Amino acid sequence: MLGIIGAMSEEVAKIKECLADVAVEIKAGMEFYQGRLGNKPVVVVRSGIGKVNAALCTQILADCYHVEGIINTGIAGSLRAEINIGDIVLSTDALQHDIDATDFGYPVGQIPQMECFSFPTDEKLRSLAESCCHLVNPDIQTYSGRVVSGDQFISSKEKKQWLADTFQGYCTEMEGAAIAQAAWLNQIPVLIVRAISDKADDSANVDYEIFEKAAIAHSVNLLLEMIKCF
Repeated sequence: MLGIIGAMSEEVAKIKECLADVAVEIKAGMEFYQGRLGNKPVVVVRSGIGKVNAALCTQILADCYHVEGIINTGIAGSLRAEINIGDIVLSTDALQHDIDATDFGYPVGQIPQMECFSFPTDEKLRSLAESCCHLVNPDIQTYSGRVVSGDQFISSKEKKQWLADTFQGYCTEMEGAAIAQAAWLNQIPVLIVRAISDKADDSANVDYEIFEKAAIAHSVNLLLEMIKCF
């Protein structure tokens, strides 16, 4: 079974519409929609916004649904000039940019006593997503790179530049790294798919409102095509 996580209701509503043989369970205040997309068993859930919600949701998928893979869809702010609004970023790895234990000798972004600086995501899922995205979203560009997450909406040029310079991130959002960490701890293959809704700078608030729906549409197109091949 494949687990599909979105942070907001808009991100998962269209996917839920495509489900057959649906059963709904509520756990930790989250609605888990178990059903089939085509002939593939899936469970679709809105985690809510932020790292705690995202990690808790992932652990429930591991413990209660024994998922064999997790795809986290959503939107993000671009951290690179060449990645434009509407484009898609597929995660190579993910880290939490708001972790700071530098006083104990750790680089900013690394969780103390964890083995790795960033959490790797699944190469097979990423390769599948890349080929599917070229097929169903030919009007946009697809990039593979690091996703940086924190409990912050990034809307300043200075913070955007710091994230890009410090972590070589491709995009920034609020859930992906927590999902990647929980999946890594449970040894579950995971991929973070982020459609770009804004430039994570002083125009972010305006861009987000305008381009959110188009970004979500690109993510849904990609996910539905991936399910056919999973």
